[in-house]
Amino acid sequence: MPTTLYWVLSDIWVLTRRNLLRYIRIPQLLVFSTIQPVMFLLLFTYVFGGAIQTPTGSYIDFLIPGILVQTVMFGSIQTGLGLAEDLNKGLIDRFRSLPMARAAVLAGRTLSDTIRNCFVMLLMVVVGFFLGFRFHEGVGKAFFALALTILFGFAFSWVSATIGLIVRNPETAQVAGFVWVFPLVFASSAFVPVETMPSLLEAFAKINPLTLTINSVRAFMLGGEIASSLWQSLAWICAILLLFIPLSVRLYKRSA
Repeated sequence: MPTTLYWVLSDIWVLTRRNLLRYIRIPQLLVFSTIQPVMFLLLFTYVFGGAIQTPTGSYIDFLIPGILVQTVMFGSIQTGLGLAEDLNKGLIDRFRSLPMARAAVLAGRTLSDTIRNCFVMLLMVVVGFFLGFRFHEGVGKAFFALALTILFGFAFSWVSATIGLIVRNPETAQVAGFVWVFPLVFASSAFVPVETMPSLLEAFAKINPLTLTINSVRAFMLGGEIASSLWQSLAWICAILLLFIPLSVRLYKRSA
């Protein structure tokens, strides 16, 4: 059993490393994934920041937690896109012919995208510091905030993996990813307080997993009540992982 686990973890790491090296060899991929959140951050800070009233007083303090969660959500689209590209090029068939764990291809892809998300998140925090953002609750709670954000992005990478395995086409996977990510992001507390939204949209935003996660991250970073939104966010994360990991593995096995 320990030997089997070692080889499974080894397979996952080999494929994780392969995907990370691809970002180094094709730097445009990493540049694109960093430009978009920086643009959102600058746009909302300087164009809308003066017009939006927030409970935290400082709009940049309110905005950064939403930008971080939004960043990992858009980053999760890359998982489905990468799997669809590998299917399209026949790489998945080559991986399947090798003596490696079935789940290693999917785990390696989601893990590499999670590592990339970590890099982009740290970049957003650095940019935010230059714009005036500060952690109000200390380093310990800041660490929990970032860890929750990373876990949330990891969960949604499996949703994206499922979509990529279903559509099997890179262009379609990208469009399909934006179709479901955009409504969730903009119908959340990422950029504005949900109390300012129309009543029907506010009702949806309050149960939106992004809102629950953003509120938890915001409370960890800035202070405030954490427990309610945190447990609901964790419940969403667990439900997504329990549903989409087995589903994506099953689709992978049938994707020959």
